[in-house]
Amino acid sequence: MSFPRKVFEFLKASSIAHAKWDIEVSTSIIKNRKKLLILAALCLPILGLSFVEAADMLGGKTAYAPAFYTNTIFLVSIAVGLAAGLITGCIGAGGGFIITPALMAAGVKGILAVGTDLFHIFAKAIMGTTVHKKLGNVSVSLAVAFLVGAGGGTMIGGWINKTLYNKDPLLSELFISSIYAVLLGFLGFYALFDFISASRKGDSGDAHGGASGTTKLASNLQNMNVPPMITFDEDLVPGGKRISGWVVAAGGVIVGMLAAIMGVGGGFVTFPMFVYIFGVSSMTTVGTDILQIIFTAGFASIAQYAIYGYVFYTLAMGMLIGSLLGIQVGALTTKVVKGIHIRGFYAISIIAGFINRLAVLPKKLVELEYLDLPKGLVNNFEFVGNIVFWIVVAIFGIFVFGKFFGNIGALRQEGK
Repeated sequence: MSFPRKVFEFLKASSIAHAKWDIEVSTSIIKNRKKLLILAALCLPILGLSFVEAADMLGGKTAYAPAFYTNTIFLVSIAVGLAAGLITGCIGAGGGFIITPALMAAGVKGILAVGTDLFHIFAKAIMGTTVHKKLGNVSVSLAVAFLVGAGGGTMIGGWINKTLYNKDPLLSELFISSIYAVLLGFLGFYALFDFISASRKGDSGDAHGGASGTTKLASNLQNMNVPPMITFDEDLVPGGKRISGWVVAAGGVIVGMLAAIMGVGGGFVTFPMFVYIFGVSSMTTVGTDILQIIFTAGFASIAQYAIYGYVFYTLAMGMLIGSLLGIQVGALTTKVVKGIHIRGFYAISIIAGFINRLAVLPKKLVELEYLDLPKGLVNNFEFVGNIVFWIVVAIFGIFVFGKFFGNIGALRQEGK
């Protein structure tokens, strides 16, 4: 398997693992009346305050507020959460990747979109994760080493974003958009090739899969004897497996940086990193991943963004409301949508996000005076990128809701 293909499979597995977590915690909230009442108690005051501009920010740096705030943006946040939830629930991957780009496309500054997305993930994790059911599989030493690294990584990632923004907000926008353009472009086009290949072969399976067994890289890392050594999976392997705590901490740094820079919580990388790179069993990985998401998203959103005024509470709550609904509808719709169609929508939704972020780069480069292009031209690029993105999101939403309501009778029968 070629290196690009390995990277694609890693990223796809990352996206799938994060989607599974998202579906689990959302379902936990929806099915628990007490959690729904808590959510309502949190949301109602915030919804009322959404009409008061001063209530939208945490922290005193009001200069960091968006260029404009309207109640329409709050409604857009619900739509963004709904779209991300539909993609996550129906496709089983990819939904989390479009939230920050979608908020930026709606007019929210990049650093605010990142901070708000992280807070939304943290709120969902605290409300929906039933940690006590999973902690029996956690290796404490693995978790401690990883979380120490993740804490350092979030500080580095947050520092990078804040430093760029303080130097020039346009640099921050350019940096975040470039990161997303590269990630979504790579993942989206490989997913498209995968979809085309599956269509030609008549493979109508689901949108994803995964590798099993210990990889060569994991074996090599476990053979490195660099103290302190951590023992794990004692219940599955006689004597357990061993790996250097420094390797695990380094992985935590990478995850923490990605979480703080992109606003994705880090959960989309943790699972495949533990399984494919560290060689940890899936059972142990699940529990550690839950702890990592709560810690990383919480520490990054509050310590790196919220206290500096980079979090929109109203938008975070809007996304939470929308995503809870979207995930449930999307997950039910998978029962009446062909697997090959899911593969196609997965590729198209990711590519739409790629086009959206790529289209803003020329304008940012012109504004920073790195390029000399007509302003009308770069504005048109940005406009087309936004139109393409929102049209794809709208078509996908109409398709999913059409399938859902068109088959609601059959879905009810199946649910009995």
